[in-house]
Amino acid sequence: MGRTVTILGSTGLIGSHLLRILINDSNTEKIIALVRNTADLHNPKLEQFVIDFSDPKAYEPYIAGSSVVFSAVGTTKSEVEGDEEEYRKVDFDINVNAAKAAAKFGVFSFVMVSSAKADPNNNNSFYLKLKGVTEEAVCKEPIEQIQIMRPSVLIGRKSEKRPGEVIVGVLSPLFSWAFKGKNTSLKPIPAEHVAKAMFAASNSPVKGIHFYEYEGMEKLQ
Repeated sequence: MGRTVTILGSTGLIGSHLLRILINDSNTEKIIALVRNTADLHNPKLEQFVIDFSDPKAYEPYIAGSSVVFSAVGTTKSEVEGDEEEYRKVDFDINVNAAKAAAKFGVFSFVMVSSAKADPNNNNSFYLKLKGVTEEAVCKEPIEQIQIMRPSVLIGRKSEKRPGEVIVGVLSPLFSWAFKGKNTSLKPIPAEHVAKAMFAASNSPVKGIHFYEYEGMEKLQ
């Protein structure tokens, strides 16, 4: 009998790749996608549920019974019109609410996307501090296995690109020398590679908290 997994952020850049991987995985029997709006995607394995992400209890029925919870949620300042509190409701609240539900129902593995250079003590970058604080809160939950991906700039198609991502995505092959040594973690990475790393990490039986930056994610391919 295959496993049941829950995925958040399945319509995003990384999440859409991950969802396709899970659909094609013979060991994944059931996929529960928690969404704001259902996607026009139909597969016998896939069940989509629209929930109120602001309600911590709303996650519970769809996480109970899963062996893995994947979270690829995230937003941009333009999507929340620069409102830091709205930003926090997505990047912090959703991840932490999902992790709490996973801990409550004995989910073995929680796999999430964070960011390179995430740091709860970084007072110069709201984004990196928020990512670090989110990691810290998730890691406090009693989940047997927590796997955290820390990509930098993502390469791949999506409906909205930050201007910096477009520039770096195009020029990064010309400046690969700049992403060596201590800057390796900042190297742009294809979103599909992050998704593949999340999937591979979820198949590991090793317990504990694990972080993966550029090289770690690429080795998981």
